[in-house]
Amino acid sequence: MKLKDKIAVVTGGAGGIGKAMAHRFIQEGARQVIIADLDEEKTLAAAREIGAAGIKADVRVETDIINLVEESEANFGPIDLFCSNAGICILGGIEVSDEDWQKIWDINLMAHVYAARTLIPKMLARGGGYLLNTASAAGLLSQIGSAPYSVTKHAAVAFAEFLSITHGKQGIKVSVLCPQAVRTEMTAGMKDGGVAGVDGMLEPHQLAETVIETLEEERFLVLPHPEVLTYMQRKTSDYDRWLGGMQRLQERFSEQ
Repeated sequence: MKLKDKIAVVTGGAGGIGKAMAHRFIQEGARQVIIADLDEEKTLAAAREIGAAGIKADVRVETDIINLVEESEANFGPIDLFCSNAGICILGGIEVSDEDWQKIWDINLMAHVYAARTLIPKMLARGGGYLLNTASAAGLLSQIGSAPYSVTKHAAVAFAEFLSITHGKQGIKVSVLCPQAVRTEMTAGMKDGGVAGVDGMLEPHQLAETVIETLEEERFLVLPHPEVLTYMQRKTSDYDRWLGGMQRLQERFSEQ
């Protein structure tokens, strides 16, 4: 997909990865870009800054996703590309509370489900569309220090796979964005991006370039850090060896 003359929606668009993607879509000549986020003031300010439209939405609430789609299409026309990008990280393992598990589950996975549930019937009726779901390299590998992040990002990748398998021959294109460390609010408190920064930390605008390239080629995996593909191959070729390497990485970062 080329973005020229297209209509795109980006959730989590008030900053970081979402704002960078939205800005890049506008530079590519998108007819209209709509950003959505939880903080209405920040959303509208970011929209003014980059020349987009802004709508407040809580992606944990299905009716908010429905309203976002309906308002966008009523004002600007059929959505060509929907980027389900909003996400959070909660650190911890088995001690993480049920409340926090539910919160991260709703944002990192169910928001993708709500978007697909709302949009796929519309896209099928008009012959196609594109869904770009933000996951993480943690969804392909794992995340040291965060069970909820690892699990929900794995689920996000699996859901994107399901959508591609089920609807790929019906005109629905699906890509899943899986970066390592990116300089955003999520990584602000981590020295050099923490364990996710072992291959360097990207700026959001650098990631957006990879998104554009991948969308044009309509590939499933969006890998701003190309090393992730090598790690995936090592993981699948010898799972136990890969786990041993991750255990050593865990020890290395727990000592810091």
